[in-house]
Amino acid sequence: MGLEQTTLGGSISIAGIGVHSGAPVRITLFPAPAGNGIQFRRINLPNGASRTLRAHVDHVGDTQLCTVLGDAEQGQVSTVEHLMAALRGLGVDNAVISIDGSEMPIMDGSARPFVEAIEAVGTVKLSAPKSVLKVLKPVRVEQGRAWAELLPHSKGFRLDVQIEFENPVIGRQAIVLDLTPKTFRRELAHARTFGFMKDFEKLSAIGLAKGSSLDNTVVLDDEQVLNPGGLRGKDEFVRHKAMDAVGDLALAGLPIQGLFRSYCGGHKMNVSVVRALYADPTAWTVETPVPARAAGEFLPALQPAFSPDMN
Repeated sequence: MGLEQTTLGGSISIAGIGVHSGAPVRITLFPAPAGNGIQFRRINLPNGASRTLRAHVDHVGDTQLCTVLGDAEQGQVSTVEHLMAALRGLGVDNAVISIDGSEMPIMDGSARPFVEAIEAVGTVKLSAPKSVLKVLKPVRVEQGRAWAELLPHSKGFRLDVQIEFENPVIGRQAIVLDLTPKTFRRELAHARTFGFMKDFEKLSAIGLAKGSSLDNTVVLDDEQVLNPGGLRGKDEFVRHKAMDAVGDLALAGLPIQGLFRSYCGGHKMNVSVVRALYADPTAWTVETPVPARAAGEFLPALQPAFSPDMN
């Protein structure tokens, strides 16, 4: 990880449909100054209103099948995890995302279209140091057989993700990965969201999966993958879960220095473990490395550029 904060090298517009709403949506990513963090700006609300939501766990309203910022009454942005994963995976610290609907475009169900769009404009370094959220002691959350935890780690951010499904196509899968832009692009960005044909009617009944198709979701029955092109690797399922975790944990508001481990986790567990970390002030600290060669430049910003609670 570089020592300087970063932002986008230019603006990016992307259009698509929401996987749950089925509605068309357009987003535009804008560069932002140091200390801004990642912010979503809902436009086209009733009476021409808009709402800005900082990408932080304090603003998560729901985690049912996707991660939602805000609420429906005042203006929400749902399914933020894939774009958040791309931004964190590529090391983008500051950006504003304008969105004219309530749900992010699903694209092909992976983070790869967002990675390609970001790489088309590149990233630029800013004259401010990058703070990190350092895990000092283990925190853990559990729900039934599922669990997730954050532990101290000497350097960077490591993922250790395991899943286990009764479906024989998936079974038990695991991945361990040290997150860098290179490993994110190569190992996680391509992995698509997945679901089961038997669940489609249930989801439709509660107003979800209206935009789901074989173009944006890996669909399974009891014995096989139904997509004509098959999988992008036999362990695409756990790689997608790891990619989701990168996006959800990015809602800590700062890059995490630590080890994330999970078993049969998901959006709820990912968000819950970040909340559990913040709930214990002895479990974390914010550090801002200052390079000796640029100490004079960075001295005024030794404290984090923005508060991790971001209320």
